[in-house]
Amino acid sequence: MNTKRIVITGGPGTGKSSLINALKQRGFVCFDEISRQVTLEARANGVEQLFLTEPLLFSELLLEGRLQQFKAAGETKAKQVFLDRGLPDVLAYMDYVHLDYPSTFNEACQTHRYDQVFVLAPWQDIFTSDAERYENFEQAIAIHEHLLKTYAGFKYELIDVPFGSIERRTDFILEALIL
Repeated sequence: MNTKRIVITGGPGTGKSSLINALKQRGFVCFDEISRQVTLEARANGVEQLFLTEPLLFSELLLEGRLQQFKAAGETKAKQVFLDRGLPDVLAYMDYVHLDYPSTFNEACQTHRYDQVFVLAPWQDIFTSDAERYENFEQAIAIHEHLLKTYAGFKYELIDVPFGSIERRTDFILEALIL
């Protein structure tokens, strides 16, 4: 059986993690966003914001972690696996901060393809900042635009998830699945 890998992406504070948690509650296999884990591990080693101080190292760690998630998703027995962000997100963030990255980043995105990509647009009503999310709402909008451009550059058909309750957004995603 080929497991379908389904990405939920969008700028910071758009509700991705809430949707992933709702999908988990409905019994689906999901992989959490790993940037918080990378950030917290860096803090434990004395680096407050690794993305801001060493963006290439941070991005390399994210790319490696997302590659591991991609492979692990294919090893499950589930029909579909949901991922909180995908490989192209790493490139979009690097483009957002105007930093170059090795060609291996592009190659990873070209050779590890997702089956569907759902996009959550910036939504002022639910946006919040916290200790791991340093962006403001205007920056979230700019990041969203970079995500759209990056995924489109890899020829993904993006599915916009409408605003609404977590339950309605989750239902929308499940109804739009390609089985």
